[in-house]
Amino acid sequence: MKRYNITVNGKAYDVAVEELEAGAAPAPVAAAPAPAAAAPAPAAAAAPVADGTKVSAPMPGTILDVKVSVGDTVSEGQAVAILEAMKMENDINSPCAGKVLSVNVNKGETVETGSIVCVIG
Repeated sequence: MKRYNITVNGKAYDVAVEELEAGAAPAPVAAAPAPAAAAPAPAAAAAPVADGTKVSAPMPGTILDVKVSVGDTVSEGQAVAILEAMKMENDINSPCAGKVLSVNVNKGETVETGSIVCVIG
């Protein structure tokens, strides 16, 4: 059996491959994600999160635009970023009024559901 590290869409997988003889039935082997140290960490995950109200992505997608920067004052319901998901543009709105303490995403970055977009304090 041979082991390989394979990266698909930025996610690393540790895969074991078994060579089969003619007519032999394959043994089921599930691929498991590689340890986090083997995969490069996205910039947003490395950014520190300030205390305050976290604004998170409601669904996976790509950040098309970031409408705020650190230090900006926002009102409740104001768009802080635009997320493209399934060919639709979705505003990510601030759940509260306050000052932007951190911005954790960049334009063009892919995010998952629950990824912190920014923090409002």
